[in-house]
Amino acid sequence: MQSVLNQLYFSDRYNEMLDSNGSARPHWQALLTQIESEEPAVMRKRIEAVQRQVRDNGVTYNVYADTHGVQRPWDLDVLPLIIPQNEWQHIAASVAQRATLLNKVLLDVYGEQRLLASGQLPPALIYGHNGFLPSCVGIPHYDNVALHHYAVDLARAPNGQWWVVSDRTQGPTGAGYALENRTIISSAFPELFRDLNIERLSGFFASMRDSLAHWGHRVADNQAQTVPGITALGQGEPPLVVILTPGPYNETYHEQSFLAGYLGYPLVQGNDLTVRNGIVWLKTIAGLRPVHAILRRIDDDYCDPLELNSGSLLGVAGLTQVARLGNVLIANALGANLLQSGALLGFLPSLCRSLLGESLRMPSVATWWCGEPAALEYVVQHLDTLVIKPAYPQVRSSPIFGEDLNPSQKEALIAKLRAQPDHYIAQEQVDISHAPVLTHPQHQPQIGALAVSLRVYAFATPKGYAILPGGLSRVASGKDDRVVTMQRGGTSKDTWVLSHDRQPPFSLLRKTNSSLDLVRENAYLSSRMAENLFWYGRYSVRNLQKALMLRATIRSLLEYTPEMREGEWATMQGLCLWFDLLPAPEDEEALSNWQPWTDSDIEPLLIQAVFSQQSSSLATSVQQLFQQAFNLRERISNDHWRTVNVLSRLFITRHQHATLQDAMSHIEQAINHFVTLTGFAMDWMTRDLGWRFMSLGRRIERLQFMCVLMSRALNMPMHSNLEWLLQVTNNLVTYRARYAAQPEWLPVLDLLLMDGNNPNSVVFQIKGLVKYLEEMDAQDNAGGIAAELKDCWQALIQLDPDQCFSAGNQTLAAWLNHTYEVTLHLSDRLNVRFFSYANPLVTQDSQVS
Repeated sequence: MQSVLNQLYFSDRYNEMLDSNGSARPHWQALLTQIESEEPAVMRKRIEAVQRQVRDNGVTYNVYADTHGVQRPWDLDVLPLIIPQNEWQHIAASVAQRATLLNKVLLDVYGEQRLLASGQLPPALIYGHNGFLPSCVGIPHYDNVALHHYAVDLARAPNGQWWVVSDRTQGPTGAGYALENRTIISSAFPELFRDLNIERLSGFFASMRDSLAHWGHRVADNQAQTVPGITALGQGEPPLVVILTPGPYNETYHEQSFLAGYLGYPLVQGNDLTVRNGIVWLKTIAGLRPVHAILRRIDDDYCDPLELNSGSLLGVAGLTQVARLGNVLIANALGANLLQSGALLGFLPSLCRSLLGESLRMPSVATWWCGEPAALEYVVQHLDTLVIKPAYPQVRSSPIFGEDLNPSQKEALIAKLRAQPDHYIAQEQVDISHAPVLTHPQHQPQIGALAVSLRVYAFATPKGYAILPGGLSRVASGKDDRVVTMQRGGTSKDTWVLSHDRQPPFSLLRKTNSSLDLVRENAYLSSRMAENLFWYGRYSVRNLQKALMLRATIRSLLEYTPEMREGEWATMQGLCLWFDLLPAPEDEEALSNWQPWTDSDIEPLLIQAVFSQQSSSLATSVQQLFQQAFNLRERISNDHWRTVNVLSRLFITRHQHATLQDAMSHIEQAINHFVTLTGFAMDWMTRDLGWRFMSLGRRIERLQFMCVLMSRALNMPMHSNLEWLLQVTNNLVTYRARYAAQPEWLPVLDLLLMDGNNPNSVVFQIKGLVKYLEEMDAQDNAGGIAAELKDCWQALIQLDPDQCFSAGNQTLAAWLNHTYEVTLHLSDRLNVRFFSYANPLVTQDSQVS
């Protein structure tokens, strides 16, 4: 084992794996034994498997200004941080005590304010903080819990003692990432994970869900008592709990969508909610549903543009008043950001003795608030050993390490501190512990050591705070980094808490005790989610059609001479223009005089149509599909999501010198992925209301394309080769099996138009659309949304194939153009009726008007 230990980076810091003699600590022995006994190739495979699973699962963390954007992969080290049971018990008890203390402080500051009146908290510390929200003073809290979700960042000093570095109280992030880390790393070391009896995480999330349900029922009872027309929840009926997100561009949106899917909560944005009659309502396809609890990820002042921040586009107007009435539980309570100020750290020991009657179990890193004159003078005298940080969020400043400053910089900083002392704190600079990390150079894996911090999570229950066993470990991005943060490129770790007892398997899924508990439809499908599903369906089909159109065009270019494809070549190029795959003429006059490109001119344009990152290329369209799927992350399966993710990565790399053969290779791979996505959509998704909206999008998109495709094809000469038409519509195999002859107009048009058994035919799309639309008409009693499409269907049936199914037929062309216009109108009507809420909204017992 010593050969492994020799790879570690030794320093004067506490080493999580090694003791002062350089020997492995007892709780690391099992992991090190396994690493030592394995060939480097085996460990390389573990590293690659972890990286692949992170990549394929689409686990992302958006670092602002990073070129990867929302597709930046989450960094996860293969080696976990291991904590023995006796040490964890102290950490858990300390975190629970601290959460209890901070909850009491929050209740007092927004309640009786005895701490301010007695001088235990300086008024300047509270009222100078822009996180203090005067409109939230006096808001009641069920069971006196305002701090429901709490996280604390811990670090270990050289003497081995854990210290609190900072508190996270506004909308703590990372618990979902900790859960994903566990899923991935436990599969990398399955036997070791089992044999070490690692404490499971699911019990914490079960406590979270049960607690929110408990308080949600209390809210529902209050709504029923105070708001006319609202009825109490039935026996066994769960309250509606939602996760409020800032949206997909937030750095932790992936985690939010993952938690929403894991907990079974709708993930909503501010415009998904509305306030009516003192209640928060979720806008669903079936009408308005009362919301009972909100687990928020939006900053305090952005939650309510009416009372808190008028410039916010993220929150819900009137939310503060609903909380004031006790008609919604907000976790965490509005104003909780106040507790994140580092200036509070120095006051917590005395507050703990005053409010809890006991000493603080785990101290904070020594902290001085410069708003106190004595503290300011100490900071000025000891600046070389301190780190200066902002006391309030409104002060935009990165940590300043005193040891880095030259004399003139020190003088400038001291002048700034004296000018606005309330705005700054100073903390002792602590050399935090190092944990082992596994690097992956070209030849063999190596173990190094980097600075590590631990974020531990607590959630309030009616019986006290539950603690997530382990939490989220984070390591610095380099040996010299003194700030451990994911926004600066840090890496995460799974955290293993050893248990003395074997851990039983645990499922978060609730038990169904009777037929009354059965659910066969999603009653909380938001209008935004339905719209996302609708457009995901459209983008899926549109991308496949683009790929098929490009494949047919490139094949024609490669396999036929200009003379052999003379009849259809202009039409094929025109369809590529319609898809914006080829550059369109600049104005109407140029368009009317447009002539097809020559072979030498169109070849680079077709390559660009596949790979360009600047236009409506296939690559760009795939990224749009990825973004749409990203908005649906909690609604689609992991396998479905992985396919979308792998597809998007196919086009991320820029291809500077690609050939037509390269383009064809990528198109073929993309088509395979698109077909797989079709399988997930049609065979793996429950046919609920959300699926029907997605199916509507798919059928509308396909019907529109078929109308455009055939109306343009009718302009081709009679002798044109129709095989490409069958290729683009995926009907070539069917045609050959039926006719065993060269494609002709009458049978081709019959197959594409009239064959109800052909899933790629026009009549198949219309029949499905009419069916789903009539079901929606029956549900909301509005009627008529399918009427125009039914008229098109009847008109199609009445066409005489012998007379109309031929090149240049104007009757068929007119029908195709009219049907295309009807689909445009249909899409607009769906938007107005289900997505935009342009019409008046109604309550839970009514339907959308």
